[in-house]
Amino acid sequence: MTGMLPVLNRSQLGILCENNEGHQCGETLSHTANLLVLRCHPTEAKPSECTTCGKASENRQRSHTRQRLHLCEECGQACSCLSCQSPPVKTQTIEQPCNCQNPGRASATYVKSLSSKKSYKCKKCGQAFTCPSSFRAHVKGHHGQKTHACKVCGKTFMYYSYLTRHIRTHTGEKPYECKECGKAFSCPSYFREHIRTHTGEKPYDCKHCGKSFSCYSSFRDHVRTHTGEKPCQCKHCGKAFTCYSSLREHGRTHSGEKPYECKECGKAFRYPSSLRTHVRMHSGEKPYMCKQCGKAFGCPTYFRRHVKTHSGLKPYECKECGKAYSFSSSLRIHVRTHTGEKPFECKHCGKAFSCHSSLREHVRTHSGEKPYECKQCGKAFSHAQYFQKHVRAHSGVKPYECTECGKAYSCSSSLRVHVRTHTGERPYECQQCGKTFRYLASLQAHVRTHAGE
Repeated sequence: MTGMLPVLNRSQLGILCENNEGHQCGETLSHTANLLVLRCHPTEAKPSECTTCGKASENRQRSHTRQRLHLCEECGQACSCLSCQSPPVKTQTIEQPCNCQNPGRASATYVKSLSSKKSYKCKKCGQAFTCPSSFRAHVKGHHGQKTHACKVCGKTFMYYSYLTRHIRTHTGEKPYECKECGKAFSCPSYFREHIRTHTGEKPYDCKHCGKSFSCYSSFRDHVRTHTGEKPCQCKHCGKAFTCYSSLREHGRTHSGEKPYECKECGKAFRYPSSLRTHVRMHSGEKPYMCKQCGKAFGCPTYFRRHVKTHSGLKPYECKECGKAYSFSSSLRIHVRTHTGEKPFECKHCGKAFSCHSSLREHVRTHSGEKPYECKQCGKAFSHAQYFQKHVRAHSGVKPYECTECGKAYSCSSSLRVHVRTHTGERPYECQQCGKTFRYLASLQAHVRTHAGE
């Protein structure tokens, strides 16, 4: 066992020795490390005279002073500077004899590591590596160096492999094809993950809850739900996320970017899931069907909400009035009726709303947009509920039935109003005299009587 350098591949070796006709001092050096010369910081300086043997060479002095090469932990390059040199890691080595035949060519002598110890340690995060190229690539990640640029769009990447994968988004190349189903992929990691959907393999097990995953990124993001780790932070507002994809989608709320566009009507969306849901509005596809009542939905969110209505559970209760809701979002919106909070403001007229969907529908009164068109008569609507109500007028369907008396309605809001005749509920209260009403229209008519007094 001898104190040796971390292993350098042949591309990292400089001139080790010359043949007898062009030698510098004619001495045989006992240590392979003493032969290593790498110009990682080249200078214009001419060869200087060695103070030990008098021979002129920019590399000769190092052979006597036994300066060792190492990998710089700041830039990842091999270096022999005394100022930044670290103690070398001891590794078991095999030395092969030098058979130098060509003048000026590197010696065939090389050092091969037999140690399984990790030799290169990152100062920034402490991670260790056995491979110098992996270490350099890791250090680049801290420095944020992106040296590989796409010639098509100019986007830069830290690693060449990332650039290669990105280029396929332009060429459409998908070289990795599944023999089972024929599906093709541009990235080998996606291909490997897909294969597991056929084999059922789930190699990543969560130590916290035992849940298994076929995809490492899904496993990693899941583990963070246990640890509470949120390493991906928004530079604009400081909000943190468990995974980069969530941060990327959140970033669009600041940039206003909507990269997903509907080919049918040109409407753009921030998220691919929003585009998929929107496209179903054109196609009429409703893949989410309730097993209990057979009702189908084009949007998974609406489907999940509907399923909850069958359970009858209303775990979210208002502390102010005791009213209960099936969904936390519904309670949140309701609470604003007590607080008067209206966080969603129209940029056109300044009108404010307690929920985002109301603002979105209001904005259409300014833009004139009517995205919901009846295929039967061509009539268009700006509000989804008005559109649905209209469609039922054609079909005669009345899916909303009163459990108390059996009366059916084509619109959920109509059923809701009807139910109040059974419960006696009067949710609309006059702030001036305290009188309550079953219908909003009745309250509005009553308020006018105060104004006329």
